[in-house]
Amino acid sequence: MAEASLNIQPTWKRLIRFRGEDGLEVYGEPQIDKAEELLIRLEDKTLLAEVYRGNSIFEVERTGKIAKVTELLHLLESKDVPTIRCIGLNYRAHIAEAGRKPPPYPSLFIKHNNSVAGWDEDIPVPKVAQNEQCDYEGELSIVIGQSGKNIPKEDAISYVAGYVTSNDVSSRKWQRELEFAGNVPQWCFSKGFDKYAPLGPMITSPLVVGSANNLWLKTWVNGEERQSTNTSDLLFDVPTIISFLSQGTTLERGTVIMTGTPSGVGLPKVGEQRWLRDGDIVEVAIEHCGQTRNKFVYI
Repeated sequence: MAEASLNIQPTWKRLIRFRGEDGLEVYGEPQIDKAEELLIRLEDKTLLAEVYRGNSIFEVERTGKIAKVTELLHLLESKDVPTIRCIGLNYRAHIAEAGRKPPPYPSLFIKHNNSVAGWDEDIPVPKVAQNEQCDYEGELSIVIGQSGKNIPKEDAISYVAGYVTSNDVSSRKWQRELEFAGNVPQWCFSKGFDKYAPLGPMITSPLVVGSANNLWLKTWVNGEERQSTNTSDLLFDVPTIISFLSQGTTLERGTVIMTGTPSGVGLPKVGEQRWLRDGDIVEVAIEHCGQTRNKFVYI
């Protein structure tokens, strides 16, 4: 039986965590019309937000007060996320470029919550994951707003707090190469290093984008566009993913679900590999959902 929906979808459209001129850290709704305005207005010091009272994105209430944003903080931290559940091979064009067959059901792997990183944090690439193998994967992520189990597809969106932009950073050698991964792809270790899941600074409500089935996703490396795909290319959509993953398993509030990456990653074919190097900057932007901007640092 499905856990009863509590119908607690947010009343806000977008939410950020920020520091205002009074120095306090608060949640708020940015006063913007388009997601791309967020970082532009932050940079030119004109970003305003309505202050929300509360201690988490799941329990906030409006105050009516408008404040100037002096610092855009990380919205979700490791303590806020019980686990990160990730779907592999979920864009049709990416499946084709990888030379794979579409899976019959969503393919799950998991990152632990220490993989959570902020939208502008440096991403430390450990020695074990360097040597021409570090790769980017721009992805739309779901944030679960209420715990649920055995969720029907038709109820799935009522369990969604919102959507964030994300990057499923990967070590391809440990994921795929026979001498490291063996005969079966090794996903969790290869993608689960600390800070290997940067999340955007803003969560966008289903009130704005519904089931997120028509959003443009773009990824740049050092300013060069590498990925540009619409979420309409998803093999398994958001309701399908939530319903499938909740079968016999409780999706806890705060769970982040990465929905897969489109074509254009650094590992499409031999001879066309474009690994991330020390100092590279990767930006991921999703329509209505905001942007991540992270430097990759070999440590």
